[in-house]
Amino acid sequence: MTAPLMVEDRIWVSTSSVGRVAPSDHRDDLRRASALPEWRAREFLAGRALLRELIAAVCPAPAAADITADPGGKPRLRGHRTVGISVSHSGGALAAGVAIGRDLGVDVQRPGSAVTPSLARRLLHGHARRITALPPARAAEEVAWVWTAQEACVKACGAGLSGRPWTIDVPPGARAGRWGDYRWLSLRDHSPLPLSCAFSA
Repeated sequence: MTAPLMVEDRIWVSTSSVGRVAPSDHRDDLRRASALPEWRAREFLAGRALLRELIAAVCPAPAAADITADPGGKPRLRGHRTVGISVSHSGGALAAGVAIGRDLGVDVQRPGSAVTPSLARRLLHGHARRITALPPARAAEEVAWVWTAQEACVKACGAGLSGRPWTIDVPPGARAGRWGDYRWLSLRDHSPLPLSCAFSA
């Protein structure tokens, strides 16, 4: 686990990878993982372990609590409604976040090797031309940065994909912004992979 990064007052993010985190042995995490395909269970348990390590480092009391899902699928710590949590996985990369007194979403993304013009238009709308003019790998990386901010926002509010993240305006190269009652930050100075978080303002 990377050292917890405080991105805002009482909001922390940590990153790692599946191969560098011992899987969670929490009974509830193991129960949930038992219903998943082996590769997905390995990723799930590593993500839960990273999240629990981060909780233990920044607010130890709820580190052993069961993690439940609210009706929209947003993870919550049972008995600790004021602690916002989020986990993300992408191609073996992991990110976890903890926020005290705020809703939180975290997203990490391994970029592809290229991006299609139609995907760039869908995610970036009027900004798409700035992306499609870049070399393919650089365009894919920038689209991944944009997507992590969009996805973090809908995770923070608990809507997930039904929140239509692709409609959220995130200009290429932007490091921070607002979406309704949420703020988002792209952690460009702290992560080699696209990584963003969003939280209730």
